[in-house]
Amino acid sequence: MRTTIELSDDHRSALHSLAARRGLRGYSKLIQEAIDFYIKEKAKRGDGLKHLLKMRGTWSEEEVKRFRKKLEEIRRNWKIS
Repeated sequence: MRTTIELSDDHRSALHSLAARRGLRGYSKLIQEAIDFYIKEKAKRGDGLKHLLKMRGTWSEEEVKRFRKKLEEIRRNWKIS
C-alpha cells in the first residue's frame, strides 16, 4: 500500500544516506524495517508489562526491602564514563 508521511529534512537526508550505503534507490525498505522493529518492540514491552502486573504482590515486604537496598547500593556505585 502506498501512503504519504511527513519527514523532517534531517530524517529524509539520513534515510537517503542509509539507503545509498545499502545500494537502495529509495528508502521505502528502510521505513518498512523501522515499522517492523517498532511493532515488535511495542509487542514485547506490552507482554512484559502484562507479566510484571501478574507478578504484582508476589514479593514479601522483606524481599522488597532487600531489593530496594541493593538497588540503591548499585546506583551509588554506578560508574558513568
